[in-house]
Amino acid sequence: MKNIKLKVKRVRGDKDKDIPLPAYMTSHASGMDLFAAVDSELVLHPGEIKLIPTGIAVALPHGFEAQIRPRSGLALKHGLGLVNSPGTIDADFRGEICVIAINFGSKPITIKRGERIAQMVLGQVCRASIELVEELDITNRGLLGFGHTGQ
Repeated sequence: MKNIKLKVKRVRGDKDKDIPLPAYMTSHASGMDLFAAVDSELVLHPGEIKLIPTGIAVALPHGFEAQIRPRSGLALKHGLGLVNSPGTIDADFRGEICVIAINFGSKPITIKRGERIAQMVLGQVCRASIELVEELDITNRGLLGFGHTGQ
């Protein structure tokens, strides 16, 4: 497992010093939990989409990205999801990480200050150089698409 240094900045300084920094909750977790830096409780009604601030910005090393993903417990218990899942944080972005949350459930969800709302997974990035060709190599699958192996 590769260990990298992640620089984290509180975007509102001391105002959010009560909000925990991203943290791995277990020794083998691949994602760090992110916490809601809402000023007061935020209610997300069924079908509603809201932007939830985390109060932090990060400086990822060149060649890395961060993916923002839903937390499975919140998804199962309350129907809380992310609209752009996974969201991508590029290595050159320095703004606040915010979570675009949606309530897929049938009841309102209350987001409280300091509550764990999403997870952030770091990954290395490969960049492609594009080569335009007339034909692609042939495979057994070929043009078979959705559901080609059965249900």
